[in-house]
Amino acid sequence: MALRVHDTRRREKVPFTTMRPGRVSMYVCGVTVYDRCHLGHARCYLAFDLIHRWLEASGYDVDYVQNFTDVDDKIIARANETRDGDWLGLVDEMIEGYYEDMDALNILRADHYPRCTEHVEGMIAIIEDLIERGHAYASEDGVYFDVSSAPEKYGQLTGQSFDAVRAGAGGRVGGTGGGKRDHRDFALWKAAKPDEPTWPSPWGDGRPGWHIECTAMSLDRFDGAFDIHGGGHDLRFPHHEAEIFQGECHTDHAPLVHHWLHNGFVNVDGEKMSKSLGNFWTIREILERVDPLVLRFALINAHYRSPIDMNEALLHDAERNHGRLIEAYAKALRQRTSDHPVPLPQPDVTNQDPLSKGLGLMERMAAGFALAMDDDFNSREAIAKVLGGVREATRLLDADLDEADANAVAHHCVAWFEELAGDVLGVLPSPDVLLAEPEEDPRRAEVADEVEALLLQRTEARSSKDWPAADAIRDRLAAMGVEVTDTADGPVWTLR
Repeated sequence: MALRVHDTRRREKVPFTTMRPGRVSMYVCGVTVYDRCHLGHARCYLAFDLIHRWLEASGYDVDYVQNFTDVDDKIIARANETRDGDWLGLVDEMIEGYYEDMDALNILRADHYPRCTEHVEGMIAIIEDLIERGHAYASEDGVYFDVSSAPEKYGQLTGQSFDAVRAGAGGRVGGTGGGKRDHRDFALWKAAKPDEPTWPSPWGDGRPGWHIECTAMSLDRFDGAFDIHGGGHDLRFPHHEAEIFQGECHTDHAPLVHHWLHNGFVNVDGEKMSKSLGNFWTIREILERVDPLVLRFALINAHYRSPIDMNEALLHDAERNHGRLIEAYAKALRQRTSDHPVPLPQPDVTNQDPLSKGLGLMERMAAGFALAMDDDFNSREAIAKVLGGVREATRLLDADLDEADANAVAHHCVAWFEELAGDVLGVLPSPDVLLAEPEEDPRRAEVADEVEALLLQRTEARSSKDWPAADAIRDRLAAMGVEVTDTADGPVWTLR
């Protein structure tokens, strides 16, 4: 099956096509770097990491751009509150934190990470062109896009009128400035204010508006139309609607973006994540409780467009299933006895020979995996196929085979796991980590009895689904410097 994607603008699943054969130009809206990344950011960039990985696995050459918004009201306010106005120092620190968080989650780096402050000249040029074309106007407090001049109307991505979605704009359209002619118009350039970074422009010193940034950066890299524009569900309005207006009015090219893709929200225990509710988690905070690859497994075990409810049961389920995968992968790694495996029989699910049948079932799971990923990157179904492959691989690895066949099966299983769960899903640790012999820690004997007793209590709590008790024990173990990995044979612990 050829790849099909759900295009937000067309509101349907369509065949994936590119402007240049074999090449994909993809722009994903990045973070506003005023604080550490949170769980919603993890969901977004994991979703597009998965898309990035599958496109490359499918043979495409992907040019992936993800920006940093490095000047913004929130950045300026945070810098003025905590750093005596040193907004650039704050930005640099938060960008380093971003890389740290994304690397921990095994998210592949994009090809380019432009900062919006590097493209102010390009933004000014686009704004000048929009004014000349009659799509923008200058006022005493900046420059605004004239929404009434655009051939398209609001609702390209939401399917709703401006008035219907206006309440969700967070003030970033309706609340900007007093020089607007129409409440629907949005800022392209903001006049300078005290204690803010500014740049010179034909309309006086100031700084760019939010929406113009991504238009300038994407057009600078791709020099016109491009294949994929991605971001969170919340960016459809006003940000991406505004990008459609200003980009297509500037270039006279419609559609400027071939496919619009948006990932779903993250809720926590059934409620929207927010600091006021006390359920707001930064990635750094949650990784103090959960292994990064387990968190990755949990967040991609849902279709990228679907909302996901983060809760303890979800994390425990991810921990258990990820543990099954890692155990089978480690078993295959250890069972390889030679670098020169003998040929295996032809995979055939109808064959009565257990080896041929088992290989056939693994092949069927791999084919199902590809079909799932080609169906709008359905990672939930793809993970189900991987776990089906874990079951069949475990049967083969545990089978009573002679040494040569056992070695060949191990090589086959390692390659199968690394291609699907490693290269595409990104949930496998390094083989070196799994095969490393742990050094004996003299502290281990001192705490072994207490740790084993706590692990027994934790197992009992998990069996009875008493997640608060299990988590309290896990936190106590963590305070002792104990790291726990759950396997099908029970928990394994090491000391940090």
